[in-house]
Amino acid sequence: MARSNIHGLTKLGAKVILCGPPTLVPPEVRQFDVEVAHDLDRILPRCDVINLLRVQFERQRSAFFPSVGEYAHLFGMTGERMARAKPDVLILAPGPINRGIELTPDVADGPNSAILEQVENGLAVRMAVLSAVCSTGSRRL
Repeated sequence: MARSNIHGLTKLGAKVILCGPPTLVPPEVRQFDVEVAHDLDRILPRCDVINLLRVQFERQRSAFFPSVGEYAHLFGMTGERMARAKPDVLILAPGPINRGIELTPDVADGPNSAILEQVENGLAVRMAVLSAVCSTGSRRL
């Protein structure tokens, strides 16, 4: 998900900052035109949009950070962090989300959140792509 976002957003001219614990930030992202950060509080005031990706516990075979609590404390979007962000910052997450880890419920359901719209639009886009691929594929048979 992160790589797809990086490719698309940088092609559109966005300045992308990838922020997370060093153990979850793939070293190869440095080859793209992105800034890499490990301190959300330091970059937060510069962000117009924050797209939070879910920690995929089901894919992790080893611990990439000491504890869920520590991850939430260092990288979770909370009401306190929202107060330090730009007033019109847009909060996104492709879904599903881990409430209380990547973001607190007040942020997920708050006025700056477009998460539900993003999930709905993502579904429609995937359906359109599948339809186009299936239609094109059937003509070749």
